[in-house]
Amino acid sequence: MSENIPSNTDPQDAAAKGDDATQSHVAPQDDASGATASYERPPMPAQSATYAAQAPAAPSGYAAHAPYTAPTAPVHGTHAPAYGAPAYGSAPYGAHPTAPYATAAAASAEPAAPSAKVGAGKIVGIMVAAALVGGAAGIGGAAAGASLFPQSQTVVNGAPSTVTVNNTASVNQTTAIAAKVLPSVVTISATAGSSGGTGSGVVLSADGYVVTNTHVVTLDGQTGDAKLSVTTSDGKVYAATIVGTDPTYDLAVIKLTDASGLTPIEFGDSSKLNVGDQTVAIGAPLGLSNTVTTGIVSALNRSIQIASSAAPEGDSAEQTPQQGDNGSPFQFDFGQGQQQQSTPKSSISIAVIQTDAAINPGNSGGALVDGQGKLIGINVAIASAGGSSSSGQSGSIGVGFSIESNIVQRVTDELIKNGKATHGLLGAGVRDAASQDGATVAGAYIADVTSGGAAAGAGLKKGDVVTSFNGFPVTNATDLTAQVRALAAGSKATIVYQRGGKSASAEVTLGQLQ
Repeated sequence: MSENIPSNTDPQDAAAKGDDATQSHVAPQDDASGATASYERPPMPAQSATYAAQAPAAPSGYAAHAPYTAPTAPVHGTHAPAYGAPAYGSAPYGAHPTAPYATAAAASAEPAAPSAKVGAGKIVGIMVAAALVGGAAGIGGAAAGASLFPQSQTVVNGAPSTVTVNNTASVNQTTAIAAKVLPSVVTISATAGSSGGTGSGVVLSADGYVVTNTHVVTLDGQTGDAKLSVTTSDGKVYAATIVGTDPTYDLAVIKLTDASGLTPIEFGDSSKLNVGDQTVAIGAPLGLSNTVTTGIVSALNRSIQIASSAAPEGDSAEQTPQQGDNGSPFQFDFGQGQQQQSTPKSSISIAVIQTDAAINPGNSGGALVDGQGKLIGINVAIASAGGSSSSGQSGSIGVGFSIESNIVQRVTDELIKNGKATHGLLGAGVRDAASQDGATVAGAYIADVTSGGAAAGAGLKKGDVVTSFNGFPVTNATDLTAQVRALAAGSKATIVYQRGGKSASAEVTLGQLQ
């Protein structure tokens, strides 16, 4: 039976720990269960480590990194205090892993206690104070560094691990992001009869609420009663049940049975992203759990229309497709063994972040995080250079899509509370304005207006061309449909449109999509 004995605590470590950032659901809880006995040793002497590189302050709105919660793994008591690095201010947000860091602390790693049984393939979780950018919001470099990793060295014996580190003197920013985020990402196996597949999910609460995609847990609409098995990054396996699905935005929430002490993801604000910001995608492509890929934000304010067998027929009734589903280059990134069994009868339009971080079949439902390890998107689809694929098994070509975290947060909150989520309805048929005869501007062309609907109430008429919705640029019908669906029923929004060559605006109160 294992025993948990606290390691020595250095006063400097205690002072260095930053405040936990507020979670959108249930706050993380440390779980030290299963930890092996640790041995006592004298505190290590303080040392100093300074780096000459100094970077400009991070843009406003990016708070200092919250403390990393260690995955549940046996812990041995080698202790590494945070050293007195000067608080120079933060490195640029989303800095490349090889860029100079403004703050740093010496990494320290001592051998495990002699009594520890370590296999030939031991995996060590290390403490690296300089691995993530920090220091924003007035928190100095030493404090930011100390908050990134647990105050002890973690040695895993014979159990799956989150991060493998073979050279503790040569870690980078991505290593630290992975160490923080991997405990919040799970692998999902869904089976129904002879059909099955794998996907990914992201932990929302310590007691087991997890967000994923509807197409993962329904095998793209094949079943509403799939058997779900969920494996956490440390190798624990849970049964799970569906709390609610939202086919309109391809999101779902499941609940792990008898789970506790899980590590919830920290949400970021997707509205504050910049093109070029660092991204890290984490999930289980092709069933390969704990896979980490990196890239940048390739584009923002992107919308895609994608065929979905899970979506209710008529969900895209407001939008007249400009091409058949078979011509669309976008497809769900189905997991291993999963494929569309029939031609979808409907499609959905969703607002997404485009990234070149490699996303492959099985990444669906996994996390896309920023340079601070905060969730900015749920991976949902990929583009194929050769058009659609009946098997959905085409690989990454550097064009992947993630549902924006601000939309994910709203929808999952509603699913957990009510079992379903609401979506806005404009009450107008729309087409691509650029495809209309005599077009002079891109946007969403109003082909018809439903009497008594939201568009009619705002004064929109047939022939109007919508160019902006709630501050988001609208270049085609998909953009408008995706932004309308992103909002809850009853939401108010500002529409900018052109009529007769003149620009005007109106406020609309959205109806509810049925």
